[in-house]
Amino acid sequence: MSLLPHIEGPDPVIATACGWLGTPYHNQASLRGVGCDCLGLARGVWREVVGDEPFPIPPYSRDWGETGPCEVLAEGARRMMPEIAPDEAGPGALLLFRMAPRAIAKHVGILTAPDRFVHSYERLGVVEEILTPIWRRRIAFAFLFPKR
Repeated sequence: MSLLPHIEGPDPVIATACGWLGTPYHNQASLRGVGCDCLGLARGVWREVVGDEPFPIPPYSRDWGETGPCEVLAEGARRMMPEIAPDEAGPGALLLFRMAPRAIAKHVGILTAPDRFVHSYERLGVVEEILTPIWRRRIAFAFLFPKR
């Protein structure tokens, strides 16, 4: 169930992200209503709002973010999206989260309101959650979807 109020003409990124609510979790997938992981959600929103993906995403393991110092997600996002300071992120921004202190950012969500975000989480699928202080502390990077 979405926490979003019913408003006319929401931002296309927010409306599209909310259209993915209820999609089951499936590692490496990116099909609305069928399955996706957090990166697959961002990829699907990109395709619907911006257009074709600019480059293919190579296969990745579930533990890909547990090793190495390289900020793979942030570097990929920088290639195609304007980066903003996390504290400047507003609804419609793509957020990258660190799931553990000093780990690389490996989780993705999209702000739907100043205090809510949509993401795909194992066992839950695509859900909208409150951006609690715990989640807020995990934000490492923020980016804007380009206009079509």
